[in-house]
Amino acid sequence: MAAKVLGPRDGKLGFLGSIGVRFMIDSEETGARFSLVEHPMSPRALAAPLHRHAREDEYSYVLRGRLGALLGDEVVYANPGDLVFKPRNQWHTFWNAGDEPAFILEIISPAGFERFFSELVDARGVTGVEPQVFAELCARYGLEMKLESVPGLVERFHVRFPGEPVT
Repeated sequence: MAAKVLGPRDGKLGFLGSIGVRFMIDSEETGARFSLVEHPMSPRALAAPLHRHAREDEYSYVLRGRLGALLGDEVVYANPGDLVFKPRNQWHTFWNAGDEPAFILEIISPAGFERFFSELVDARGVTGVEPQVFAELCARYGLEMKLESVPGLVERFHVRFPGEPVT
């Protein structure tokens, strides 16, 4: 792999329907060991319904703002400089727990799940994708979603779903 410097505006940008995604390092660049994306999150945006990954672990490093996360039954909050570990096979979700935009770096290991984000962006995000296409996409990437969890999460954590792009 060649040396690489990514500036703050470099990398493909997309919107997942609730939070943004900036693709920084993908599986081809790391031999599938890990991938790195940035998630810009509008104020009080819920990232996703409760979900769990069968194949990868996720590590969320907070750059700016305040991140809330439900990890199994535990609620945690993270501030700039904090790292939240979301292990595979654990039901979880996360959200911007503040009234200002938040930015997190998401390390995904092993790599490959960043392609789920890419396909979801191409399908116009969670609000634009057909339910059957979304179900097939989740199955292909070993992702289980509890779509019915959204109303309870919105009420419990005072968040919005879907969110809005961070500009």
